[in-house]
Amino acid sequence: MSSPCDPQHAPAGDVGAALMVIDSRLKSIHDGKTETDPEQQALIEQFTASLGPKGADDLLDGACTLIFMFMNWLRLAYEDHGKDVIEYVVPNLVTTLRMMPRSVRAETIPTMAGLVIAAGTGLSPNLWRKQYGNWTQDEMKPLEATGFLLAEHINRLTDDPDFATRMITEALTRSDMD
Repeated sequence: MSSPCDPQHAPAGDVGAALMVIDSRLKSIHDGKTETDPEQQALIEQFTASLGPKGADDLLDGACTLIFMFMNWLRLAYEDHGKDVIEYVVPNLVTTLRMMPRSVRAETIPTMAGLVIAAGTGLSPNLWRKQYGNWTQDEMKPLEATGFLLAEHINRLTDDPDFATRMITEALTRSDMD
């Protein structure tokens, strides 16, 4: 029986723009910056403001597509070692999000955990989320943090600081060729 949250029913969104946001965060962390660069933050905010409502929806869908792709890769990697992706990723994600109270409000953490669990079980995170109403402004930074943390998790597992970004870029290139 097909689920209404099946990924085949989900819009992919603007994966490239979502990846650009995540990659810029990854690079700033790897450059040793522990605080968000105000100039970088202003550029990201200017970029997202320029998108308009349709572009913002596409960016949200793209971020959820990234979460799905990251969790799919992590699920396969953990299964190769006889481990459950939910058991190894979700507690780490929740613990890290709880350590970010200035960016991530506590009430948004269950939603982010739900997105990751949905993706880890093969459901579309954006369709899963839409069951509960529209996105809220308070969920934007946690959504970005979730994508960032999953990418960083992949990069640590592979011992390659660019692996997650490269994996998605290569997938996008292959899909353009098809």
